[in-house]
Amino acid sequence: MTSERKLEHLLICNQRDVEYRGKSTGFEDIELIHKALPEVDKDGIDISIDFFGKKLDIPLIISAITGGHPAATKINRELAKAADELNIGMGVGSQRAAVENKELIPTYSVVRENAPSAFIIGNIGAPQIEYAEAAAGMIEADALAIHLNTLQEAIQPEGDIDARGYVESIEKIADIIDMPIIAKETGAGISKSEAVTLEKAGVNAIDVAGSGGTSWAAVETYRAEEDYIGNLYWDWGIPTAASTVEVCESVNIPVISSGGIRSGLDAAKALALGAECVGIALPLLKEAYTGYESVVKKVEEFKESLKIAMFLVGANNVKELRNCDLLIRGKTREWLTERGINTKKYARRI
Repeated sequence: MTSERKLEHLLICNQRDVEYRGKSTGFEDIELIHKALPEVDKDGIDISIDFFGKKLDIPLIISAITGGHPAATKINRELAKAADELNIGMGVGSQRAAVENKELIPTYSVVRENAPSAFIIGNIGAPQIEYAEAAAGMIEADALAIHLNTLQEAIQPEGDIDARGYVESIEKIADIIDMPIIAKETGAGISKSEAVTLEKAGVNAIDVAGSGGTSWAAVETYRAEEDYIGNLYWDWGIPTAASTVEVCESVNIPVISSGGIRSGLDAAKALALGAECVGIALPLLKEAYTGYESVVKKVEEFKESLKIAMFLVGANNVKELRNCDLLIRGKTREWLTERGINTKKYARRI
């Protein structure tokens, strides 16, 4: 049952170790070049962005987390209250459960009720054309995410492993929905070739959701109580830093970098690589169990560490941060070089 599965996901993510074990995001390989003479007033740094016509005070989206079970109502309410107070974006989890069972709509609609002015992102799966309009209307969404989760489906005991027709379905959803469409992976990353395919299919933004943060193979391993397959694919995917570069290098639409973003410094590196903004899920989910004040405190820490990084590279705003010098080293450089991307240009932008 979809609703019970939603509850299991919540409990596992909150109580178990679900992060990648042998693979990182790759952000440790990204070195921002320090400026001893930044010529910037830290208190005057502007970290706001314009995202599809709406101002976000912080380049941050609470990534799609939950909905579809009564227990998710409180989590979404606390996250939404924080999103509204901070004026950041927020995505909900897959809305299929509520489209199929209207009794579950409040587990999602609670978001708009508590975040009347925030940028809210709906969520459906790639094959779910018939759910698109209902999902968007349910939460008065500003954008609709189409999630791509083939790794999760492959490990999930009841997973849908027929991925034929995804591109055609995405094209149709983009054609019928009159709002920004965001293609969103769920922890395994997006490559440059598939980013190009998604842009051609009509999506307006791409959330790379790379590997190194929450492993949905791990989550489904706990659910299935099956060690072999889940452990084998626990660390599958494109590291977030590499995926961010691959996608930013390949498309002309906004890119959201998510998947293991844990600090404002991680975010500064992602933005410097070209991302429009970043997404965070697991750390904020854990704070939401305590209450929205804890979510706000966590984001304020994120905000401060982002500003410090910008101060140290001499960036007055996010646009300047995207043009700062940086080095790409180690495994991330190896990955990108083998994929045909020149990493030297990032170190010599001026």
